[in-house]
Amino acid sequence: MLAALGLFALLDANSKLLSGAYPVAQVVLIRHVTMLALLLAARLLRPGLGGALGTAHPMLHLLRAAAMLGSALGFFLALREIPLAEGYLVYFTAPFMTLGLAALLLGEPVPRAVWGWSLLGFAGVLVAMAPGLRAGGSAGAYAFALLGTVSYAVVLTINRRLRAEAGVARLILWSALPGGLVLLPFAASGWVPPPSADWMALAANGLLAGTSTICLALAFRFATAARLAPLEFSALLWAVMLDVAIWGVWPAAETLGGAAIVVLACAMSQRAQGREG
Repeated sequence: MLAALGLFALLDANSKLLSGAYPVAQVVLIRHVTMLALLLAARLLRPGLGGALGTAHPMLHLLRAAAMLGSALGFFLALREIPLAEGYLVYFTAPFMTLGLAALLLGEPVPRAVWGWSLLGFAGVLVAMAPGLRAGGSAGAYAFALLGTVSYAVVLTINRRLRAEAGVARLILWSALPGGLVLLPFAASGWVPPPSADWMALAANGLLAGTSTICLALAFRFATAARLAPLEFSALLWAVMLDVAIWGVWPAAETLGGAAIVVLACAMSQRAQGREG
């Protein structure tokens, strides 16, 4: 889980660097094509690597692919305008959304105390975005971050539903191929020819995305959501370090205050859930 979060942070930082020069459809399409190319190359070198490509749950995989596409597009468009740390504050509501989706779609009971701490977590996000319900970017940027977060929560919920399926090859195929087909006409219409150095950065997105997807799926296969969810807050450390190292952006007081509230609320939420479970 920690490896997945670190890779996701590097993916977001790399995408943010590319966002000013290339349209979102092109960047995400190259990410998907790279994932497919790496999967094909790996299976050519070692046939059957990663398990079967077929699935007994095609509709769930297609829904997961759509959610992954929404997450990629949402965070790409959001991070064009706002620092990583501020975008991740919205992302930190994902564990709360996952609880709600688990209750609604998977029938898992959620203690009332967990919902209370979830409300406090949302309050922390509002503090970070104050004044005017934003922390320096446009309202649209935070709306895109929310889209990415909701989509990510859907991915986590489906991962929990599919965790009994062995193998990781189908996760790459069923997420990258449908997403790539959807993006292809949009990317072709606004294609910007990249120089060699940018091709390497664009392809690196595919390696980061594929590896993080596998790490996340394996994490949910070997441990429960209650065990893994608190580790998601380590992403804020990555975000702050990358903001400072790459862009020289130090977190504002409101960002740090909101982050503290969000982390407290999430930790107490998981503690309350553990007592009930």
